[in-house]
Order: sequence, then structure tokens, then C-alpha cells
Amino acid sequence: MNMIYLLIGCSILLALVFLAAFFWASKTGQHDDTYTPSVRILFDEEPAEAEKTNAK
Repeated sequence: MNMIYLLIGCSILLALVFLAAFFWASKTGQHDDTYTPSVRILFDEEPAEAEKTNAK
């Protein structure tokens, strides 16, 4: 029975950590841009920019 109490306590603690991380991400603006990631794959890289990254 003691193990169940330990597991419940650990799961509540873990849930609070994830909740705090979600609020922190929302506060710092991680979820502000929802449009750009969905269309980023449609645009090609510029050739000059691609050559610079390959040369290094």
C-alpha cells in the first residue's frame, strides 16, 4: 500500500513539473507563431545560403 502512495505522489509531482513547463513556454512566447512552421517546408533555401553552409 505504501508503494501506491509513493507512485501517486511521484505522478502528481511529475504532472506539476509538466504543467509548470507548459506555463513557462506560453509565457515566453513559444506558441505565438502557429503559421510559419506549417509552410516552412514549402519554401526552398536560397542557393547562395546553401553553398555557404556546405563550404564550412
